[in-house]
Order: sequence, then structure tokens, then C-alpha cells
Amino acid sequence: MKFTLLNKLRFNKPSFNKLALVALCSTFALTACQDKAVLTETTESPSAETIAKLANKIAQETLIADTHIDVPYRLEESYEDVSKATKEGEFDYPRAVKGGLNAAFMSIYIPSKLQKTGGSKALANKLIDDIEAIVKQSPNKFALAYSTKQVQDNFANGIISLPLGMENGSPIEGDLANLQHFYDRGIRYITLAHAKTNHISDSSYDKNRPAQGLTDFGKELIVEMNNIGVMVDISHVSDQAFYQVMAISKVPVIASHSSARFFTPGFERNMSDDMIKLLAKNGGVIHMTFSGIFISQKYREQSAAYDLVKADFIKANNLNEELAEDASKIDAFKDNYKIENPFDFGTLAMVLDHYDHVVNLVGIDHVGIGSDYDGVSGILPETLKDVATYPNLIAGLLERGYSEQDIKKLLSGNLMRVWQQVEAYAANH
Repeated sequence: MKFTLLNKLRFNKPSFNKLALVALCSTFALTACQDKAVLTETTESPSAETIAKLANKIAQETLIADTHIDVPYRLEESYEDVSKATKEGEFDYPRAVKGGLNAAFMSIYIPSKLQKTGGSKALANKLIDDIEAIVKQSPNKFALAYSTKQVQDNFANGIISLPLGMENGSPIEGDLANLQHFYDRGIRYITLAHAKTNHISDSSYDKNRPAQGLTDFGKELIVEMNNIGVMVDISHVSDQAFYQVMAISKVPVIASHSSARFFTPGFERNMSDDMIKLLAKNGGVIHMTFSGIFISQKYREQSAAYDLVKADFIKANNLNEELAEDASKIDAFKDNYKIENPFDFGTLAMVLDHYDHVVNLVGIDHVGIGSDYDGVSGILPETLKDVATYPNLIAGLLERGYSEQDIKKLLSGNLMRVWQQVEAYAANH
């Protein structure tokens, strides 16, 4: 059997190099494929089966970290035992094992509405309690992870780490003592804001921007997050807030679940090329999402069109979204609309395009995985539907010419580097 590296594969980034070829050869004991003839354009390309086998091998042997999985709030709304196969959602233990997931950051998601009604801190504590209960129930499957060392130790022991990230800093409630409290409870990154501006930062989704970036407390919080060892997550914040974070932070920051704005012009929730370059200059990592919400311009256009139709429907029928009965009618309208007008949920190729774009801009050292599983209402490419499908991502990267070494950086190496830098800075401050 012969293989080629230059015939049918795509080379948007550094090509499927000789190291990748040797990996293929050694993996399958195909000594013949090391002949110089494989570098010509006349031989056959690796089969999909061969690439899939290598992708699965990499997935099972490499630490895979995903910085954003919304299991806690999913279970808050509808509980299932994720230590077993579940009917709903995109995460459970069997699927995580199949996909090779080793460190799944549990998103302690706090809805923005609680910023008005109160209860942010209480919900955050409850969701952390829930993850601790999952670990206590299944200690041979899951473990908490408060440090990079614990993640590595859990990986060595065949146990899936469940480190914690807080999505929306509203539970800090303007009190730095709460930062210490949540650090002690295991929070290792904080997404400063979510859908609405809060007491820390303006939000990319909110037209109301009283702080014009970070608030005074938000600026103070960044310093203390550096000092205590909590990674700063700039997903969801406004552009102004991002640039202010970059000016303040003494350590690299992350975008836990964002993608490239290059493909979604005007969508501030994704990162512009200039922002990605600055993030990389400071050593940070953008963890790319899988959802059509972030990767597909067509989805964004379809969604905008639906919002107009929905507004007309609400007005014509004198409905109030805050009332349960009316909300049910609106949901039914939405379901029927989407049956008649199917939305574009994106493709694996689109996700790979986002990776290629960022790697071409700033190199392989500044990308990671932030799927947003369980947080995007199933709006996902068919071949990246859940945590069992990371091998599909790896196979796609191999097909586009990424070496095994580069893929390992993307799967977790880049994140672990940033996290270790944050740990080291905190240890000295």
C-alpha cells in the first residue's frame, strides 16, 4: 500500500510533514511507505480508514482538554446521571471515553438575569456542589482538578478531570473575598461577563456599555485573578474590555470558547484578527467553538432573519415572552419555522477553516478546543455532535496537514502551558 503527502490532502497550514508520515508508518508498521516515492504526486493518498485509525490512536494516547462544556446548568434544568450513557446532551462518561476526552472544564454558568434578581453566588455554589457530587458518586471515573499537576495525574490514572470555569463573573458580586472563595472551591478561569454587562465588564452581546470596557472593579479584579491564579477568560466581553484586559494582565489570558470573526463579520462575540494577534503576542490561547452559531455566517444570517419574523409574530399575537403560556406559543412557532427553514449548523470543514485561519495568523501555539457542548442547543456539525467525536476533528487536522506534534499542542498542550504560567505567577505573588 502506498501513501502520499502531496496529492489529495489540503495544505492550508504547514504541510502534512515527514514527521506525520513517520507517525503513520510507525503506527501501522508500514515500512514501505517510508520510501521516497511517497513524496511524489503520483502515489495514492492515505485512506480515510488509515487516517481515522491514527486519529483514534492520538485521541486515546493524548491528553485532550476542552475548556467549555455546559454540563452543570444542563443538569440543573434536567438531571441525568452522566456517569452512564444519557439520552440527552452532548456529554457523558461513555462518550467522553470514546472520544478520548480527559479534562472537561465544567462551566459554572450563571444566567445574566440573576444580575437583576439576585442569587448568582448561590447558584454558582450549588452548581459546584453538583459537580462535587458527581465526582463523589463515581470516583473511579471522574475527579476534580485544581491544578495542572492534578490534571496530569488523573490522566495517568485513567480518570477524567472535571476542572471548573465560571461563565459570567456576576457571583463575585463586587467583593474580592468572593474571588478567594471561588478559587478555594476550584474555579480556575472566570469568563468576565456573559449576555449582559455586569459589575466587571461590558458584554459583546449588550448594546448598553456604561463602563466602556472594564469597570474600576473589573480592572482591580484582573490584577487579583493574576495574583491568586485564576485564568482570565475574554470570551463574551466587548472589544474595549478585551484590550483593557490585555493592558492589565501580567500573564497570558484565554478565550475559553470563541472563534474567528474573519468568517462572521460584525459578530463581536468572535475575535478579530487584531485581537487574535494581541492575544498570541501575550502568549494566550483562543479555544475554538464547534457550533454553527460561531462558525457559520449563513447561520448568523438565518438567525437574524428569524428574529425579525419572530418579532412580527409576537406583535401580531400580542404575546409576552415572560409569560409561560406565551413563551410556549413562541417556542412552537420557532420549531415550525425551523422545520420549514432549516438552519445551517455548520460543518467540520468550517471548524477546520477557523483553526487554519488562526494558525496562519499566529501559529499553532495559540489554539485550543472550547466546543461549548451542552451550551448551544444542539447547533453543531453532524460530525462533531458530542464528546465522542474529537477523533473526527483530529482526522480533519491530519487531512489538512497538521503534524501529530502540532495536534497535541492544540488538544491540550497550549492550554496547559498557559495554566502553568498562571500558576507560576500566582506562586510568586
